[in-house]
Amino acid sequence: MAKKSRTAKSASRAAAKAAPRKTAKTKPTAKTAFAAPAKPGRVAKPSARKALASKGRPAPAPRRRKQKVAISHHREEDFKADGLRAYAHYRDLGIADATHGLARAHVIRMLPPCNPQEVSKLHTHAVDFQMVYVLKGWVKSYLEGVGETLMQEGSCWTQPPKIRHMILDYSDDVELLEVILPADFKTVELST
Repeated sequence: MAKKSRTAKSASRAAAKAAPRKTAKTKPTAKTAFAAPAKPGRVAKPSARKALASKGRPAPAPRRRKQKVAISHHREEDFKADGLRAYAHYRDLGIADATHGLARAHVIRMLPPCNPQEVSKLHTHAVDFQMVYVLKGWVKSYLEGVGETLMQEGSCWTQPPKIRHMILDYSDDVELLEVILPADFKTVELST
């Protein structure tokens, strides 16, 4: 008799699995309207990526590589003529390597005397962020929407992406700290 009741229980379980399940009826929503048909008895749920796209949100940004520590001590031999401008020497501070290209920082030493024919060229940079701090001396520059400005030791300014600007004049001893994101960017010289 024990065998008979086990067989009856097994048969009723098999019948229950085969029978369609009753589920609450739901109206299609923005989340489920375009989803693949669900298995019987289950409500379709979009994947996380599809859910983000359907709400108009961008997919999460890829993770950046781990940054390293960058230490730079002043050495005269580190000022090199390998930067953007021929009239300046640049001391790279190692930020581009440490951040895998996220940012660049360097000290710029302008070469005297200032030659406006070479220096004063209107241009833009395709950057996300640019900041300049005057460490020594002074620099006179033009910034679109601001006009001519004299920046002296201790002065600091930002240059929004693609702002039209140029250097007009500088002292013989000027040194600037510049921080830029990303490390590599495009510069476009404009006709005046």
